[in-house]
Amino acid sequence: MKALFKDLAMMCDEHFNPAALQPAVGRAEALDWERVRKDLDEQGSAILSNVLSAKECRALASLYPDDALFRSRVVMARHGFGRGEYKYFSYPLPDVVQGLRTALYRRLAPVANQWNFTMGMDVRYPAEHSDFVQRCHDAGQRRPTPLLLQYGAGDYNCLHQDLYGEHVFPIQVAFLLSEPEGDFTGGEFVLTEQRPRMQSRPEVVPLRQGDGVAFAVHHRPVQGTRGSYRVNLRHGVSRLRSGQRHTLGIIFHDGN
Repeated sequence: MKALFKDLAMMCDEHFNPAALQPAVGRAEALDWERVRKDLDEQGSAILSNVLSAKECRALASLYPDDALFRSRVVMARHGFGRGEYKYFSYPLPDVVQGLRTALYRRLAPVANQWNFTMGMDVRYPAEHSDFVQRCHDAGQRRPTPLLLQYGAGDYNCLHQDLYGEHVFPIQVAFLLSEPEGDFTGGEFVLTEQRPRMQSRPEVVPLRQGDGVAFAVHHRPVQGTRGSYRVNLRHGVSRLRSGQRHTLGIIFHDGN
């Protein structure tokens, strides 16, 4: 554990005990999960309010320069993904990231299973995240996918889907680690939803520092007048006008 956070005290403006991050998991567990489920079913996204404190956000964002914690770095412009960059964590994940990944999956798996049932898809997800990760690893998807993203002025993230192999968990979560209108301006989280024979529907999700957003990775069911049908979603980040923005992304499937 010390190795994971060896530079944290130097990078923060005050000493920070990594164990203090664990209350974030308790705050995630205490959310109104019936409301979250309802929002996901109706909108394809749900805000998870006040899961991380401002201090916890700063501590997580300050990990970004420590390459020892990450398996790879991606500069978006080199791949046509937008502008900005992100890094994928290595295993073992920092405790708070692992804790949130485990706790959130447990709450979201019933929603994912109901979605697949409604869409006529046979895949079902186990109750525990460790069992789902084992499924990914057995299929050759062994690379961890939680990540930190960093944006500066003029940066943006093109609309995309985070699909890393055959096994995909249909919901993911992003936490805003920076303060809107304080640390940065612009940089809104954006979702688009394409329904059959209709124009795409955009949605801007208003996040505060420490909020998360749970959202559909790829498909979700929508109830129509003639029953349910499947819609396709993409997500991205609009252009930052000033400052710097950090995000923690928690993807529940591992990748190839």
